[in-house]
Order: sequence, then C-alpha cells, then structure tokens
Amino acid sequence: MARPSSPSPPSSRPSARPSARRAALAVALSALGALTACDRGPATGPAATAVSAPSAARTSVVSAPPAAETSVVASAPPAGKPSATITPSDTRPPAPHGTRCRTFELRASVGRDDPGAGQENHPVVLTNTSARTCTVYGFPGAAFVDASGRQLGPDPRREPESPARVTLAPGRSAWAGLSYARPEISGARTATPAALLVTPPDEREPLRVPWTAGEVPVGGNESTVSLTVLRPGSGG
Repeated sequence: MARPSSPSPPSSRPSARPSARRAALAVALSALGALTACDRGPATGPAATAVSAPSAARTSVVSAPPAAETSVVASAPPAGKPSATITPSDTRPPAPHGTRCRTFELRASVGRDDPGAGQENHPVVLTNTSARTCTVYGFPGAAFVDASGRQLGPDPRREPESPARVTLAPGRSAWAGLSYARPEISGARTATPAALLVTPPDEREPLRVPWTAGEVPVGGNESTVSLTVLRPGSGG
C-alpha cells in the first residue's frame, strides 16, 4: 500500500508581498508629508526671494525723486545775480524831487534893514543848503526871544496875501518881509531880542538867527509886527 504523500511546506513568496506593499506605502506617505511641509512652511529658495521682495530697481523709483528734480529745487541763484530778498531793510530811496524843504536843509538869516515911512523892514531869508531841489509855500514862523529862549511879544501878524509855491534849487533862497513901527515913534514898549526864531512852512523845528538890529516893539500901542509870504530871492 502506498504511503500517502506529506503536504508540501508553505512557500515563502506570499509573505514577501505584504512587505513590499508596506515599503511602497511608506514611500508614498513620506512624499505626501514632504508636500504638506512645503505648503505649511515659508519658502527659502531663490524663487521665494524673487516673489517676497520687490526688485531693487522698483524700490528706488518709489522711495526717492529723480536726481534732476532735487537739483532744481535746491539750486541757488546764478552768480552775480543776488536775490532781491538780501536788499538791506534800511535802504531808502533818495528824497523825491520837488518836495517841501525841511528845516535841516535850510539856513535862515536876516537881511539888511530897509527903513521907510516910520517902519523898519527886514527880509527874513531861507536858503536851500541841501543837494536837492525843494519847495517852500506860504508864511514862515517868526518869534523874538531873549537869551533864555523866552518869547518876547506876540507872534507876528500875517499880511493878507495869497501864497505861491517857491522852488529852491540848491543854493537858492526865498524871503519874507518882517516889519514893525519904529518904537521911538510909536511909543510902544520895547525889548532887545537875543535872537529871532524862524520856522520854515509846515515844519516844527525852528532855526535860530542872532538879532543885531536893536530894540523891537513887544507891547502897548503900535506894537504889531507883521510878516509877508515867502517869495523868490533874498530881498536885498
């Protein structure tokens, strides 16, 4: 009787297939993990640098104006042509031609007496001592004063005359007539002035002229002193 054959031992090949599958699965999972890590973390390669930061040329255009525009704004005026703002503030133009004469531009004097009909007549002269042409108009002021500067007698009476503007070139003069009755004839109270103060028209500062013509009436009857308007010349 034949011996039944014993079963064959199990083959080792089927057991190798699950191991291969597991290795392939591990490789796939590793690749998937790598892709996931790329999605979660920031890029560090050269391509990421180009994406995350603007180019150097674009940054320079945005952050600063062109060099040519800066130089125009900061440029200085050409040499030899100073800006108008550096003109000194105390620079004043010369006095306009033909304006009125000021006290400091004039010299006052009293001319020679021209007596007549019981009157003493003195020309009061204003001379332009400045380098410009100026004008006088109307009556000068006049007052007799003593040595202390106290006025003697009232202000002179103005004659009823129409004034005219007198133009004085440098060195030229205008005069007004100062008249009063002789004290020895009129019997008026008298005094001997030390000076005659002469104030140019429309001015406040007087010019002091020494008085050498003796006594003048300062009070009482016939003590009026009269004054005329200014006219061209020196009255001589």
